[in-house]
Amino acid sequence: MQHRTVGDLMTRGVIQVHRNASLKEIAVLLADNDVTAVPVVDDLRHPMGVVSEADLVVRIAERPDPAGPVVYAAPTRTDGTAGDDVTAEALMTAPAECARPEWTVVEAARAMESAGVKRLPVVDEAGRLVGIVSRGDLLRVFLRRDGALREEISRDLLVRTLGLAPTSLTVEVADGRVTLKGRVDSTELVPVIERLCLGVDGVVSVDTEIVSRSGEPVDEGIG
Repeated sequence: MQHRTVGDLMTRGVIQVHRNASLKEIAVLLADNDVTAVPVVDDLRHPMGVVSEADLVVRIAERPDPAGPVVYAAPTRTDGTAGDDVTAEALMTAPAECARPEWTVVEAARAMESAGVKRLPVVDEAGRLVGIVSRGDLLRVFLRRDGALREEISRDLLVRTLGLAPTSLTVEVADGRVTLKGRVDSTELVPVIERLCLGVDGVVSVDTEIVSRSGEPVDEGIG
């Protein structure tokens, strides 16, 4: 079986900003490309963080209100900037949570969930930015057709991986939900089959209607 990786799903032409980009440059880039956030990179294209619309709005909210009272003394900033002179490095959320191209969908999803982010910059072995993967990209594995899932489970998983006879089990797939029916030599094999089926990209759940060759029914299902 072959699992789709982050490298298969990611966007390669990554929109990015240099650490020294100004607030105005970032705002224009976000608007022109209809995106809400971009990675911030150094001179070697190493991701340093991510700057988003929310980061820009926070800085704008700190500016004097033109409809409010006149303030003669500008507040002192820890980053040493005033007005729109602030750079992407000062605005960004850091450090950047990154993924690797060889990661599985599960690994990337867990990293997003743990970091509370919607997208991950993808870096190569040298730490250079090579792509970006989003939640929507990961969900593309569930767009596989039922026929493709049935073929992979029947041919690759049951026959080639587990060595079962092609007639041992029948495989039904509807909207990503897999139902297995038939006979196996041992009931101990059923949890293994279920786990392997759940590992197939695009499978939502697995139900089994399997009987051991000794006649003992197995009533299990996961997902």
